Formats: sequence, structure tokens, C-alpha cells
Amino acid sequence: MENKNSIGGVWLATNYGIDPVMPFQTLSRIGSRRATQVLDDITTEIYVESMRPSPTLRGHLTFHLKHEVLHLEVLSQLFRKINPQELSDWVSDEPSGQFAKRAGFLYEFLTNKTLEINSEITGGYIDVIDAAKLVAASPEQAIPNRRWRVRDNLPGTPYFCPIIRKTADSIKAMSLDVSKLISDLALEFGEELLIRSAVWMTLRESKSSFAIEGEANQSDRIQRFADVLSSQTGQGPWPFNHATLAELQAEILGKGTTLEHFGIRKSPVFVGEVVRYQEIVHYIAPPAEDIQLMLDGVLTFLERTKGQSSVMRSTVAAFGFVYIHPLADGNGRVHRFLINDVLRRDQVVKAPMILPISSLITSDRTERYSYDRVLDVVSRPLMQALEGLYKFSTTPTTYSDGIRSNFEFHGDEKVRHTWRFLDVTKHVVYLAHVVERTICGDMREEFRFLRNHSQARSAIKEIVEMPDMQIDRIIRSVESNQGKLSNMLGKEMPILQEPGIWDEIVRAIENAFQDESEMNVVNKYVCGNRK
Repeated sequence: MENKNSIGGVWLATNYGIDPVMPFQTLSRIGSRRATQVLDDITTEIYVESMRPSPTLRGHLTFHLKHEVLHLEVLSQLFRKINPQELSDWVSDEPSGQFAKRAGFLYEFLTNKTLEINSEITGGYIDVIDAAKLVAASPEQAIPNRRWRVRDNLPGTPYFCPIIRKTADSIKAMSLDVSKLISDLALEFGEELLIRSAVWMTLRESKSSFAIEGEANQSDRIQRFADVLSSQTGQGPWPFNHATLAELQAEILGKGTTLEHFGIRKSPVFVGEVVRYQEIVHYIAPPAEDIQLMLDGVLTFLERTKGQSSVMRSTVAAFGFVYIHPLADGNGRVHRFLINDVLRRDQVVKAPMILPISSLITSDRTERYSYDRVLDVVSRPLMQALEGLYKFSTTPTTYSDGIRSNFEFHGDEKVRHTWRFLDVTKHVVYLAHVVERTICGDMREEFRFLRNHSQARSAIKEIVEMPDMQIDRIIRSVESNQGKLSNMLGKEMPILQEPGIWDEIVRAIENAFQDESEMNVVNKYVCGNRK
């Protein structure tokens, strides 16, 4: 990546011995002519020799601030390695310079240290980050900083400030109009049908959420989580402190748990699996002492981006939560709960509707692979950086939250900057795809089936009056027996054997489900989720 012609962020990382976990998405270098090259999502910007910065902190940091997308993970480490006097001298030389002011503010923001300056900062107020390149705080949320004469439009805090780059894909993802997609469904199928299906969709989301964790047959736990989705989504304070998380976790897990304490964990945690009695670690979460500060950062992000894309905001809340992993158990379910929670609070999905996001993720191998792959955007490079820094000891430790663990980790300082400044651009694109396909694909198919199923019920009742449960059995039987009356059904309901009755019922069902593909999903819904 780095060579003698690298400039900007890569030059700074190379010359100050910084090895970032999250890769640079934009590489700048000097070449024979100005050009832009894109390969495997990495953009290389080639500049002519006259654009080469002076080989100093000031030169290359100016270039990074002016031409590149900020890499806060690198800057957070850089400002801890440099001699602060270099920045002080720069500010003294250029007290009104926009890049000197931005550099000085970012130094104090990222290090929590005060930079000694001997000159009065002058000039007009400028934004700290370029909102054309990155998601920034909403304009009304930007905070004027008199010391540096900048507008602090960073969307988070020094302890959690995620990066969302404004690429063509992410801009398109953030423009997704969820409210309109749902309104289109209401126009096609009617508001009443959407409301009536809310309980069913909530149960489906709960069941699929457990399926993601390999626990699809836990009926009591599925119902309990469905109850949480129904009663807690969009309600009360945000679940980002010990008390609110303890309450939510207790409702999700119930009494049948080995946990002694609910709420923010006091013990280390990792995500992994056992393969042939060997522990495989896929991700290591931040230490317990960092959790509340990071959750406060998530909350700050949500406060400072009010009015912006709900898909983007729900991405940060949900994926930020799962990477922070603040609970000893239940993180995955809260992570997926937060997607609907943010959409509800932003009023783009109205009560009582729950989007069955998890249902789509578990619907086929491709979608499940995509979900795992987007989590790997952070976990894979992080685990590569932490090789050799964790182990399983022979003697477990009992932590203050009652958790006994033999997991030992010694890499907090190496990846603390990574945890705090995650690049979740690809996560936004992913979630927008999932939300759109959930509404326009899965939910539309389900509503079509429900409408036609309701029409079939009404038509059958015009032929023979009977309870809905018996009608549902008849519809299932028609599909599974290819329109033939089964002996069992004929014995249970003798009226079906009367001349012409069964044939008329079959025609009524076929008319209701005119599209053959809709008949193919009868078993899926009637026999499974809607039994």
C-alpha cells in the first residue's frame, strides 16, 4: 500500500508507525498524470508531482483534511504519537487557517488533551468534517466551538463516532423512503390488512431472530421476544444505559437464565463457536469499562443526526450495539430489535407494524451469507490484528457480574481506536437492501397471500358455513392433495362428499389464488407461521 509516492493519510500512517485495522478506502499517491482507479472497493487517487505535500506532519495532514475522507482511527493514533508542539507551531503560523483550526480541534477531540496555543484563533467558523464526504451532524445540531472557531458537526463522541462515507451506493441507500414503500403496500392491500397482520409479522420476526442464532425451536422464548417487540418497540427511553438495558434484557431472557445480573456486563466477551472441542473466536468486544461511554456515543449519534435517513440511523444503532456487545447474553436479539426500534421512533414504520427483517436474513443462504459478510467487515480485520493477543487459561476468573470465564485478552489498546471509529458504510448499504426487499418482496408476498386467503375463506363460507379453522384445513388439503378430497377430510366433514360441493370449493380456492406461485406458499404460511 505505502511507497515513496504515497501521500496524505497513508504517508502519515507509514511515517508515524501506525497500522490501522480498518483499511484506507481512498489511497492517494503521486503519478505521471491525474487519474482515479477503483479496484475491490478501494479508490486510488493519482495526483501530479505539483500536488505533492511537503514531507511534514503539516503538509500531509493538510492534504488528508482537504482531499481525503477522514480516517479517525488513524488520526486518533497519530495525535498520540506526534509532538504536540508541531501542531501548536502550525496554529501560531496560521491562526485563521481552516486546516490548522480543524487539526487543532480534532487533536483535542480525539486525545482529550488541551493543545497549547499562543495565538488568537481568527477567521470565520468552518465545519470540522465535510458533510459532502461523510455523514455529519444535522446542521441544527452542529455546535459552535469558540476556541477553535469551528462548527463541531461530528455526529458522535470521542468514544464512539462511526464513519459513514458518502459513496454512490450509500447515498442511494440513505435515500430509501421506507414510509412510501409501506404506504404503497397500504394502497394496494388496505390499511386494515396491514394492521391485522402485525401480530403475525411480529411472531415471524421473533422466530427468525432465534433462527439466526441457531435456536429456531425455542417456542416459549420466541413468544417472549415477540411480546418484547410488540410492547417495547419505540417506547420509553433509549436502551443505552444500565437500567434500561437490564429491563430489556430481563424481558427478553425471562427467568430461565443462568445470569445473576442483568444489564451492562462487567466481564470480557467474545463471539465464537466450538469446533471439535476447539474454541474459535470470531470477534472480541470492547472492555467493560468502555461500554457506557461507547453507548453514550451511540445515543449522541442518534440525537445529532435527527431528521436524517432512518435506515442510516438504525444501522448505526443496531450494528454499533452488536459491535459494542454490552450484554453478557442477548446482544443479537437487542441488535435486531433496535432496527425496528429506530424506524418506529423516527415514525417511518407506524405501530403496530414490525418489519420482519430477520425473516429475510434467514430466508435463503445468500441472505444469511450477506449478513455474516457485513459483520465480517469489522470482525475479520480486527481479529487479524489481534492474533496472539488472546487465549483461554486453565483457571477461570469470576467477575463482579457473576460470569465465570477463562478468556484472557490483552489487546484493548491496540484496537480501542478501531472500536470507537468504525466504518459502517457497507452496513448502511446492506440494511437498506434488507429493508427494501423485506417490504417490497417478503411483506408484499405475505399480504397478497393474506388477501387471497381471506377471499378464499369468504368464498368457501358462501358454499358451506364452517369455522375458519376448518376452512384453513381445507385450503391446506387442496394444495397438498392437488385438488383431491382426502378420505380423512371427507370422513370428518361428510358434507364435503355431497355432489358438487368439493368441486365448487376447489374452484373457489383456485379463483382466490389465481397466481399459481401464490398457491405454492400456502403450506409455508398456513401450516407454519399462521397455524
